[in-house]
Amino acid sequence: MHIWVDADACPKPIKEILYRLAERISVSLTLVANKPLRTPPSRFIKTVVVGAGFDVADNEIVKRMQEGDLVITADIPLAGEVINKNGHALNPRGEFYSKETIGERLSMRNFMADLRDTGLNTGGPAALGRKDLQSFANQLDRFVTVHC
Repeated sequence: MHIWVDADACPKPIKEILYRLAERISVSLTLVANKPLRTPPSRFIKTVVVGAGFDVADNEIVKRMQEGDLVITADIPLAGEVINKNGHALNPRGEFYSKETIGERLSMRNFMADLRDTGLNTGGPAALGRKDLQSFANQLDRFVTVHC
């Protein structure tokens, strides 16, 4: 199993949890971003820098990932593609996307985008809090216990 990170929008505390995990269980972790990233020195942690542009990093992750890999992303369309390739997708708040929930999540995302396009200010997600970090870490630990 390989862990892929949609790193452009991934919060720093989530990356730090992932760095520690990669070292602790010797799992390959690749961060994909459109700019160079600073990562700790490790034979398990790699970065891939892609060109700037809409969905370039997402497309690179989908191209490289294999069935059973884990992708860390808050991007719902990317999560949908990962699930379609029989991968696993976990968002930084500790929620796994699934075949059962991804359709509803995509519909809600598109609905909110339509509202924003009309000029309505829908606000954004709440700041990532301690509870979110704990939920993410717990879900990640459960996942690797079963899959690694």
